[in-house]
Amino acid sequence: MTRYASLSDDYYVNMHLHTEMDLPNNREAILHYFERIQKQYPSMRNFYSRERNEFVLEEDKERGDYRWASVEPRRICSGAVNAPSLKDAFDQHRLVLDVAPYALTLSPLDCDSLNVMVGFDYTYRGNHSALVAEALGMTPALERMADIPGATVLNHEPALQLALDEDCRTQCRLSIETRTNAYNVRTGEFPEDQLSVYLTVRRYGSLERDETFSGVMTRLAEICTELIDQHIIDQILRPLQKAIAIK
Repeated sequence: MTRYASLSDDYYVNMHLHTEMDLPNNREAILHYFERIQKQYPSMRNFYSRERNEFVLEEDKERGDYRWASVEPRRICSGAVNAPSLKDAFDQHRLVLDVAPYALTLSPLDCDSLNVMVGFDYTYRGNHSALVAEALGMTPALERMADIPGATVLNHEPALQLALDEDCRTQCRLSIETRTNAYNVRTGEFPEDQLSVYLTVRRYGSLERDETFSGVMTRLAEICTELIDQHIIDQILRPLQKAIAIK
């Protein structure tokens, strides 16, 4: 089991490829695409369609760790929840990106954006925003407002977006999502809900002539892993984990 599993209650590694043009949605293309994925992962046997021509193939969710893949009109997605290792998750995404150009007639030109997202969920019954403020602090400019007598923090969702190259084609976004509202604070009734930390690394635009989808994804995965290891585990994930444990 990857060390990431010990940092939160659940973690997941997702890949999203957004296209400029609509993807094929005919029966032959969709079934061929998912059959190729299932050949590699036979336990992915739950296939169904949603509204708006969205198709999903996934493993049984009851296991706690599972894979899924989907095709939407302009998006190809792949996800692994509580994967045994990051390599397992990234290998799955590489397979999806290697199969898609042939099964779904996907061209390197037809890339609006490609991103890798790693998310961490913490189950917490209480004021999520107050917990985030306590565990991670606030910028000095806002600290005095939070100290106003009788004030209660209702929303505090820190987020930071950075460009990682000069032309801003490669970007990363760190965000924290809380799920506490004013009703919960007013009544003191807090459901057991998920507090989430998301790191997304995204590349915009068509691929270069010597690039492949899986190659670009591998580079994004490397950046994502490096950012988590160097800037997120000790600075965000462990402080949140410790604050929840104390509560």
